Amino acid sequence: MELDFQTTAVLTGWLAATIRLAGPLLLAALGELFAERSGVLNIGIEGVMLLGALAAYLATWVFGSPWIGVLAGMASGLASGLFLGFMYVTVQASHVVVGIIFNIFALGLASYVYRLALSGVSGVQTVTMFTAAKVPYLSDIPILGQVLFSHTLPLYLTVLMVFVAAFTLYRTAFGLNLRAVGENPRAADTAGINVTRYRYGAVIISTVASGAAGAYLVLANVGQFRETIISGQGFIALAIVIFGRWNPWLAALAALVFGAADALQLTLQLMNTGVPPQLLLALPYLLTIIAMSGLIGKANQPDAFMQPYRKE
Repeated sequence: MELDFQTTAVLTGWLAATIRLAGPLLLAALGELFAERSGVLNIGIEGVMLLGALAAYLATWVFGSPWIGVLAGMASGLASGLFLGFMYVTVQASHVVVGIIFNIFALGLASYVYRLALSGVSGVQTVTMFTAAKVPYLSDIPILGQVLFSHTLPLYLTVLMVFVAAFTLYRTAFGLNLRAVGENPRAADTAGINVTRYRYGAVIISTVASGAAGAYLVLANVGQFRETIISGQGFIALAIVIFGRWNPWLAALAALVFGAADALQLTLQLMNTGVPPQLLLALPYLLTIIAMSGLIGKANQPDAFMQPYRKE
């Protein structure tokens, strides 16, 4: 069956948008995967992404370079990770309570800093964004070239991170020790593994990746900052980790599913299908609820998930 030009254009646009929108979700989910593999549930990922987006926006606005913006987003994630790691690992406070409070705090802080930084500036300020880096020859392939090989550098680097994360978790001593800490911290401690250090490291990996994901959202997809820019994407990243069974490859697949749902609601809105836009906007979040509720199969989380550990 031959597709007409309009159908082909819509299909190509939807597939390309799927991959583009899945990028920041996947990056944040890969970082979160490290934290959860160590036994820490970092619910504060939503707030970390927001602060990373703001830091990236302001740094790019001042210096004019999106790469400096990415570094600022990662630095913001590092600072957040030190605080959250202290609360999760050292203080051993409830992961859920700390994460929720941090998200509320981040929203207020981002709003205050944004208004303070741009006071006296009129209109919506856009910043320099990453431009599409087309892969020579491959990007010229009809349909496939636009879908797979015409994206920004942050997307290609995020895809590379899937390989790096899988190799680190399953092929290195660091990954083996990290998984041991998440499964049985007491046995890991007995074997000479520093549980506290590994959990701190995992939380920091999570927050640096989340800060970079916030920067990615601003500098590759939007070009602006607003207080609602994250809009639950941190929670979707949490769902992707569960949906992906704490595995980088399956997480990449799950991120594509969520990206496809998000791209679909945008495409249907543009096509004026008559479906209320509020219902279309709910599609990715409906998937999140399904993933978090465990309706699609049973996910085996790390045995010591959310369990504090103190060396005796």
